Amino acid sequence: MNINREEVLRYLGYKDQEIDKDLNNLIDDCIDEAKAMSKSLYTYKIFEIEPNESKKEINVLGTSLTLKGNDIYEHLKDAKKCAIMAATLGVVFDNKVRILERFNMTKALILDSCGTDCIEKVCDEAEEEIKKIAMKEGFITNYRYSPGYGDLSIDIQQNIINILNANKIIGLTTTESCILLPRKSVTAIIGFVDKNSEIVVKKGCEYCSKFHNCLYRRDGVSCGSYRTN
Repeated sequence: MNINREEVLRYLGYKDQEIDKDLNNLIDDCIDEAKAMSKSLYTYKIFEIEPNESKKEINVLGTSLTLKGNDIYEHLKDAKKCAIMAATLGVVFDNKVRILERFNMTKALILDSCGTDCIEKVCDEAEEEIKKIAMKEGFITNYRYSPGYGDLSIDIQQNIINILNANKIIGLTTTESCILLPRKSVTAIIGFVDKNSEIVVKKGCEYCSKFHNCLYRRDGVSCGSYRTN
């Protein structure tokens, strides 16, 4: 798994600052450690869906899951199916960061940032598989949409874990407050739309639940989750 050094620096909040040799070496060490520890763990299923315009929600057929909110409705209203996916780097990575937090916070922060780039790569890998399935069925896909984006509540995390059997397959769990564990984990929903449709690109930062207190936006950049092109 390749880790983008520039992305790691961006997650750490560096923006054109000069970095000394010792810190450069530490970043390189963390990148190597992250590569060695990170596992590409993911699972997904594809479901028929039924939009409900009056309630602005999407029923995921064959499950107890209903996706509620105007934003997820807009994301899937023209889709015939959706893929629901879950991905994680695994508990080993999580444990390493937690241990480092006790005695070397700098290294913990750098390793955590490496993990952020790693989990994006794992999600990209899963999404590529999903795109190939969609193409075989005559569809194209829109972008990944995760609980916590816009008005899609994170309360559905446990339901997603259950319908994917993600606890057994990739070791994914959630806290009582719906935070995924291991911490470097993602769930997401991708729509299957007609191949002649115009794909809506990923919406901008204003649709993110962290819009008002985002450090990246304050500095005039994006976190990478919301691209405008």
